[in-house]
Amino acid sequence: MSYSVTPIMEALLKSMQNTPPKASSQAMWWGTLGTVRPFPNFNSEKDARDIQTALESKASDVNTLVRILTNRNNAQRQSIAESYHNLTQKELCPALKKALSGGLEQLMLGLMMTPSQFDAHRLRQTMEGIGTDEESLLAVLCTKSPQQLKDATIAYKQEFGRYLENDLISETSKDFTKLVLAILKKEELNSKEMVDYQLIDQDVKALNDAVNGKKKDPAPWIQVLTTRDSNHLNRVLSRLEDLRGETVDKTVQSHFSGDLRLGFRTLVGSIPSIPLFLAQRLHSNIKKGSLVQGILISHSEEDLLCVRIEYRKLTNTSLYSTLQKEYKGEMQQALLALCRSEDL
Repeated sequence: MSYSVTPIMEALLKSMQNTPPKASSQAMWWGTLGTVRPFPNFNSEKDARDIQTALESKASDVNTLVRILTNRNNAQRQSIAESYHNLTQKELCPALKKALSGGLEQLMLGLMMTPSQFDAHRLRQTMEGIGTDEESLLAVLCTKSPQQLKDATIAYKQEFGRYLENDLISETSKDFTKLVLAILKKEELNSKEMVDYQLIDQDVKALNDAVNGKKKDPAPWIQVLTTRDSNHLNRVLSRLEDLRGETVDKTVQSHFSGDLRLGFRTLVGSIPSIPLFLAQRLHSNIKKGSLVQGILISHSEEDLLCVRIEYRKLTNTSLYSTLQKEYKGEMQQALLALCRSEDL
C-alpha cells in the first residue's frame, strides 16, 4: 500500500472553487467535498407544511418526505423540524417514525439528527445487543476528526445518559481498550507547520523495535498512531515498509492478534485515505443497508465526492449505479439523492 498523499482532494477543491456560487440568502457550501449542499431559496415553513400534508395523507406520501429531507442539508432539516413543531405543536421525528418502517425509517430519522447525534447513535449501535461489533466501532472512530469525536462524546451523554468512555471500557478489554480510548481522545501533537524528519525517524524506530523483540509491545504503536496527523503518519508508515520490506498491514497481521490486530489494521487502513477506506468498506458491504446509510449520511456534507471517486477507481463502477442496482423504491430514491449524481 502506498502512503503518499493523494492529490484528489486538492484537485476537487480547485475545480469547485472555479464554480461560481449561486446567489442565496444563506451561505452556500461551495468548496466542500460533500454531495448535499444548502437547498437554494429554502423556506422551512413551506417544507414543514408540505411534510405535514404528506404525513396526513391516507397512505402517507413517502415520496414527498424523501424528496424534501434528502435535498436539504442538516442545518435546513433542523429548521424544518422547528417549523413543523411551530405549525403542529408536535415533534417531527415521532411523526416520521409512525409513517415509515424498516431501513427507510432508520435512514430518515438519521437525517434528522445533528452530525454529532448521528455519530453518537452509530457508536451506540455497535455496542448494543449480544457482543460488540468491533469492526463497525473502529470504522466510525477511525474516520472522524478529534473535534468530531469530542462532539460525539458530548452528544452520547445527552442522547443516552451514559458516558461513551465507560461503555467502551466495559465492551472491550486489555490492550484493545487502551487503543480504542486513545483513538477516542486522539490528539495530533506533532507540528503541522513543517515536516519533522527527526520525529519521523524516532517514530519509525519505535514501531519497528516494538515488533522485533520476543514479546511484542503494542504501546508504541498505540501512542504513535493516535497522536500524529495523517501526513506525518503517511511518511512514517512508508518508511517502516521500506525498512521491513513488507506492508504495514502484513507487519500488523504477523505480530498482533485478536481485536488489537483488527484495531491496528483498521487504523493503518484508514490513514492513507479515509475516502478510499470508506469506498472499500462500501464495496465489501454494499448489501448491508444500515452500513451504507451510515456512511452516506455521515459523509454527505463532508467528503462523499471523494468517496465516490475512490469507489469508481476501485470497482470501475460508479457508486450511484451500484446503489441503483442494489436498492429499490423509496430507499433507492433516498440513497441516490444523498449520493447525488453519476460518475462517468
